[in-house]
Amino acid sequence: MELNGSRTIAADRATVWAALNDPDVLRACIPGCSELTGSPDEGFEATVTQKVGPVKATFKGAVTLSDIVEGESYTISGEGKGGAAGFAKGGARVSLADVEGGTELSYVVDAKVGGKLAQLGSRLIDGFAKKMADQFFERFQTAVEGPSAAEAAADAGATPEEKKKSWLGKLMG
Repeated sequence: MELNGSRTIAADRATVWAALNDPDVLRACIPGCSELTGSPDEGFEATVTQKVGPVKATFKGAVTLSDIVEGESYTISGEGKGGAAGFAKGGARVSLADVEGGTELSYVVDAKVGGKLAQLGSRLIDGFAKKMADQFFERFQTAVEGPSAAEAAADAGATPEEKKKSWLGKLMG
């Protein structure tokens, strides 16, 4: 199953690229992610809990970056095992381009599942995968662009570290 889309993010390309390589940002943006350790160079280990239809599973797996063109594009790939629920694997080809008003982030996501998850039917799985991709890129856009004007006013007296913790908490909450 393949999904594609794009979003215009109100930030310069260097800022968007840095966020795509920041484990804290990625952990906050991946729905259900409770742990993400590692680095872009060596790869990440991730723990993600999700409920797809009647099947709830915790997936543990590896996430790697490949085909890296600094500041422009990369492929992020992952594979996780969810015990009796089965497995999930997939990846996304992410590319950045300068556009008026910021950076266009384009993506092509490919996902596969097996085990009990595969028995749920392609319509349920495809809908779930689209929802996951939409949530990730929506959260990512919020993380990069920062808080809304009302949240910014509330955070006006906060230190940069407090602000980062605040929006990470909102994303993960």
